[in-house]
Amino acid sequence: MDNRYPSLEINLKHLRSNIEVVRKKCEEQGICIAGVVKGATGLKEVAECFRDAGVQYIATSRMDQIVSLRKGGMNYPMMLIRVPMMSECSDIAEYVDCSLQSELTVIRAVNMEAKRRSRVHDIILMADLGDLREGFWDKEAFLDCAEYIEKELENIHLLGIGTNVGCYGSVLATNEKLSELVDLSKKVEERIGRKLEIVSGGATSSLMRIWDHDIPDGINQLRVGEGVLFARDLAVYYGYDMSMLHHDVFKLKAEVIEVKVKPTHPVGELAIDAFCRTPHYEDRGMRKRALVAIGRVDFGDLSDIFPKEKGITLVGCSSDHTILDVEDCERELVPGDIVEFDIDYGSLIYLSSTRTVNIRYI
Repeated sequence: MDNRYPSLEINLKHLRSNIEVVRKKCEEQGICIAGVVKGATGLKEVAECFRDAGVQYIATSRMDQIVSLRKGGMNYPMMLIRVPMMSECSDIAEYVDCSLQSELTVIRAVNMEAKRRSRVHDIILMADLGDLREGFWDKEAFLDCAEYIEKELENIHLLGIGTNVGCYGSVLATNEKLSELVDLSKKVEERIGRKLEIVSGGATSSLMRIWDHDIPDGINQLRVGEGVLFARDLAVYYGYDMSMLHHDVFKLKAEVIEVKVKPTHPVGELAIDAFCRTPHYEDRGMRKRALVAIGRVDFGDLSDIFPKEKGITLVGCSSDHTILDVEDCERELVPGDIVEFDIDYGSLIYLSSTRTVNIRYI
């Protein structure tokens, strides 16, 4: 099976190194990390890397990934980081150690399921500080909910509070923004009469505060996925130096199935493509093109894969084919040759969950 293509190659040694570097850097500033495995579809081998590198939790947004890991023998604290559906409450009480929550009706339902199992379930209550995804916007209602959980729900433990920034509203994880969460945590502590164990200050986008050494006192957890899987976003979009991390944890390999010299502009009356779009085509005359046996079904969007070989450029793709311009390629490609691509977070989600892609660990 190692020779079946397309394949997703995962360097577990480099992944573990990345996790350990970020974990240590965070711990130096009093921060634990929940290792988010959703980008790699909760693959057991990836989750084991996070576990072995000493993260506080294995975290994902998908319940099925947690259940699969549990049934596969993963005995490690698990966190559900998407606020849950009501229909998931039974599984939450059964398989999840800690969940992010924002609806009291759901929290009550988890409490009932936990009671049936004679368990206490930990939650992090989410506050919306402006990114406008999950969490309480009304802060007085947030405080009331925290107090109600503390006093009325015997099988729910309010482990802490948290927020998300950057994922929907593109709000920056500034010191000032995260300080709002710290201020809110103090108000919760006053209301419930004890100290919270966790103040969860966001995801990979909050790592910029670690790199700048200005994360507010009081934040003690981040939920990190892309920051160790790729370590790309902070470098590309914000100019942070991530050179101490490996950027080659994941590699896509695809097999050439055709090489031909063809026109670069379609010939005939044009309409829409297979995805009901009207693409723009640049006429560059006759050029050598290669087809590789992989397409949007496998990797999602063409902009999320990057040919590694000099002289190969992406032209386009359909469901099952990707077209490459290989006119300037330094080697003479023939059917059966393998072309390698770097990928990013978006394509990884597809590639790691598609049955037609072979996963190989090195």
